[in-house]
Amino acid sequence: MEIRPAQPSDTDAIWSILAPVVAAGESYALDPTMGRDEALAYWMAADKETFVAEDEGAVVGTYYMRPNQAGGGRHVCNCGYMTAAAATGRGIARAMCAHSLDHARARGYRAMQFNFVVSTNTRAVALWERMGFATVGRLPLAFHHPTQGYVDALVMFRAL
Repeated sequence: MEIRPAQPSDTDAIWSILAPVVAAGESYALDPTMGRDEALAYWMAADKETFVAEDEGAVVGTYYMRPNQAGGGRHVCNCGYMTAAAATGRGIARAMCAHSLDHARARGYRAMQFNFVVSTNTRAVALWERMGFATVGRLPLAFHHPTQGYVDALVMFRAL
């Protein structure tokens, strides 16, 4: 597997990953009716570095990295990750997280923070914990899950 910076030619592949995740409305606080252009503009915004994970020439995952805050908080980065549905369980998210940790260090970040991890996304929570992240905050009932109702969101943090 190779992880590389996203190119404009990757937008169709990235959209094919984003579309079902956004539409499901289970793990990102994004409007589930968000269309292609809006979703790609969000994921590939100028304030983000966007990457794709390729396996045998096919894009199987994507992530972005950006400063979590401006000014005095700029030394902490934030990332978002999505894996193609057909590629779940193959270590793609773990590889992207490992890549992002290395890239963050190379960029001079001192920490990484996930601001809003939906608590019912137990696979992601367990993976982030295995990758060294700790839950440093809990936002009670902050996310309206489409089938489970109001659930907590977690703030997860790791020093680099």
